[in-house]
Amino acid sequence: MLVSPPSLLNTANTIQSILRPRLPFRFILIPPPRYFLPHLNSLFPPSRTSPSKPNPLFRTPNLTAMYSTAKAKAISADSSPDHVVGNWYSVPDLRLRDHRFSVPLDYSRNQSYTTTTPKISIFAREVVAAGKEDQSLPYLLYLQGGPGFESPRPTEASGWIGKACEEYRVILLDQRGTGLSTPLTPSSMLQLKSAEEQASYLCHFRADNIVQDAEFIRKCIVPDGGPWTVLGQSYGGFCIVTYLSFAPHGLKQALITGGIPPIRSGCSAEAVYRACFEQIVHQNEKFYERFPLDIEIVQDVVKHLAETGGVRLPSGGILTPRGLQILGLTALGSSTGFERLHYMLERVWDPVIVPGERKRISYNFLNAYENWLSFDTNPLYALLHESIYCQGAASRWAAHRTWFEHESKFDAIKAAKEGRPVLFTGEMIFPWMFDEIHALSHFKDAAEILAEKENWPPLYDTDALKNNQVPVAASVYYEDVYVNFKLAMETASQIAGIRLWITNEYMHSGLRDGGGVVLDHLFGLLNGKKPLF
Repeated sequence: MLVSPPSLLNTANTIQSILRPRLPFRFILIPPPRYFLPHLNSLFPPSRTSPSKPNPLFRTPNLTAMYSTAKAKAISADSSPDHVVGNWYSVPDLRLRDHRFSVPLDYSRNQSYTTTTPKISIFAREVVAAGKEDQSLPYLLYLQGGPGFESPRPTEASGWIGKACEEYRVILLDQRGTGLSTPLTPSSMLQLKSAEEQASYLCHFRADNIVQDAEFIRKCIVPDGGPWTVLGQSYGGFCIVTYLSFAPHGLKQALITGGIPPIRSGCSAEAVYRACFEQIVHQNEKFYERFPLDIEIVQDVVKHLAETGGVRLPSGGILTPRGLQILGLTALGSSTGFERLHYMLERVWDPVIVPGERKRISYNFLNAYENWLSFDTNPLYALLHESIYCQGAASRWAAHRTWFEHESKFDAIKAAKEGRPVLFTGEMIFPWMFDEIHALSHFKDAAEILAEKENWPPLYDTDALKNNQVPVAASVYYEDVYVNFKLAMETASQIAGIRLWITNEYMHSGLRDGGGVVLDHLFGLLNGKKPLF
């Protein structure tokens, strides 16, 4: 269904009533010389007949020189002090090269630049179809979902990347703090000794600075600093709306997939969670309808966790009934989430191989639990999640406060005792997670500071959006658990010229799941191949 801006708000409720019934709608990496030389000398000793001369048949290669030469060749002649360009390398049907940029941590301090102004490194990967390295192609910047997740790592020309590379030079940006862009991990963050230092540092990793990074990169790599096309998935779409607000001159066109944010002033987090609870309940119902035997399995796990006081996780954290419920964060909103959760639950218990031994939750399940949540590798998601909704106001643990309004439905222990299905929660970060998840425990105090912070800078300019001149197309997923349909439609009505594709054919992960279909559809809206009505 395609909708034009003037009718968006009036159309939202109509669409909701229509769609609720499930309509289809060979390079060799050479280690440092200090590693190899002792081993080579032991394998190829000097000649015994002439101790002062090396054996002419077995000369130790000059690995120091080889390593230095290889390292130098990996850097393109196009490099500059603030922009290091790597040479091309390959994966099947694609050519890639790496870019590293030195940018200010705090752009507001860059006006008075000195040698002591803090800098961070930003990484972006350039991807083109094989054979098109030297062709004059338009640029497409990709902004990943999150917050706190790096761009995909291509292994072949498939999916939306393969589709985009048919016509574009794709730039996969690791947003600041992720991937290879000065990654903020549980280990690297320990360099910041106090909670105040951590919180102050983290304030510079929201969409406003991500857009500044994008503009820095655009001016470095796009010929004559021209505008480029941007594609944003989920939180990447939030960043695009910030881009449209404050730097629209850098944009040729914008594509958003499942990522139109609420743009109300203050903190919109509470409104987001209230709006999402209904959809979360609906997704739980669908999951248990698909896998009814899992109702009893989850009830038994909750009872076991309640009776034992929780089970120790491989990393050192603890799994509790409420911790079990946060599996819904991923399981309820992605295309294969139901299946993955079901297959995890079918291996939740260890077999009793010695008669009389008590029932135990399996290591396999505990390990899968931690790997699925990714907090050990991407803690930024938890630390900054509520702040992405804040403009001049504090979140004060909005999800936690809103949860108590729905406690009767989401109390896991009570539901298990009463024989009701235990409901999983959605995309919510709770303060107790910084006690129970080991990777987050080091940042508990910093998280409290961020939750109480009020002077967050603005992320959106509604006047600029209402006067937008940049062509924008967006896919809006009707049953999206992460980005509420009604709130997305409310914002879309304030972005001049936006063209929408509203569908229940895909979940939030539609860009990834649909191959090139979603991207092709959005381009079709912009180039006239898809009708507006």
